Amino acid sequence: MRILQVAPPWESVPPPAYGGTELVVSLLTEELVRRGHDVTLIATGDSRTDARLIAPVAGPLRLLQDELPPHDVETMDWLYTADALREAAIGYDIVHNHHGELPMLFSSQIMTPMLTTLHGKPTPVFAEILEHYQGYFNCISASHARQFPSDGCIGVVHHGIDVDTFPFNAQKEDHLLYLSRISPEKGPLEAIQVARRLGKKLLMAGKVSVYDRPFFEQKVRPEIDGEQIIFLGEADARMKRELFAAAKVFLMPLLWDEPFGLVMVEAMACGTPVVALRRGSAPELIAEGQTGFVVDSVEEMIEAVPDAERLRPEDCRAHIEHYFSVERMADDYLALYEYIMQSGIKRTVLPAA
Repeated sequence: MRILQVAPPWESVPPPAYGGTELVVSLLTEELVRRGHDVTLIATGDSRTDARLIAPVAGPLRLLQDELPPHDVETMDWLYTADALREAAIGYDIVHNHHGELPMLFSSQIMTPMLTTLHGKPTPVFAEILEHYQGYFNCISASHARQFPSDGCIGVVHHGIDVDTFPFNAQKEDHLLYLSRISPEKGPLEAIQVARRLGKKLLMAGKVSVYDRPFFEQKVRPEIDGEQIIFLGEADARMKRELFAAAKVFLMPLLWDEPFGLVMVEAMACGTPVVALRRGSAPELIAEGQTGFVVDSVEEMIEAVPDAERLRPEDCRAHIEHYFSVERMADDYLALYEYIMQSGIKRTVLPAA
């Protein structure tokens, strides 16, 4: 099968640190290549892949946001999308779009069938874009799918990871872990509250974006004492694995409906149970009472941590191997590709002018 994968231009593929979407694109692309498919990847020029790489931009556009006016960065995004669609028109069986709404909006310019994996929440104009979209889309959790209209939705595909690259460790250190982008909706202050109430050490790691810097400086940094509450900065792939493997419990106090939450899967792959608030996909990822607990408040999270500490790391690992491997994810996407190729492009009737 001749497949075009279109990654977002904001991070390299795979990302050096934070970047869940780009990591998933990388894992899927490399697994498809390993299976013998002819795969081309549209991504930034510093991306690494065994597929054929086409790079409309030299590096991640995120790095230019502090250097160029917003209009210039937006224009580069449009040019990136135009190059991707130009390539998509040439002899592919399927275009798998991970770059969201821009390629969807101009999908009528190509005849190649398109699948769009939606990685984020719907924008206010999604319904209007869907009217122009000539293709299908999938969501990454059932919770995620409930946020979108059913027209054009072809189902749910949970993310997968390369489980073998995550070290399993049954001998845990006596501390909690919080690893995420440091922003209000990710619940860092709630994680600190849990640790303080339990009298436990909390290791924190994560990216602080330019938009979240005021929140970090004003709210989070004053809570970091370097003894009980320790902030380690942004974790790269190696550091992330070491942190997951060592922690006794991973905290996920989400305050918004995150579409997936790859860090929960990665933590469990290392044998570390997860205690999460009941938001987004958490109930779909965690096997209740086996690999962690899903709770409804910070108070319940505090109560659940001691129970989570008694769960078997082996059960956490086995759960991920069975349900969240990259092989399973690739199988699911190949089934969607076959379905779309047999069904043809979804022709949407545009409203009369």
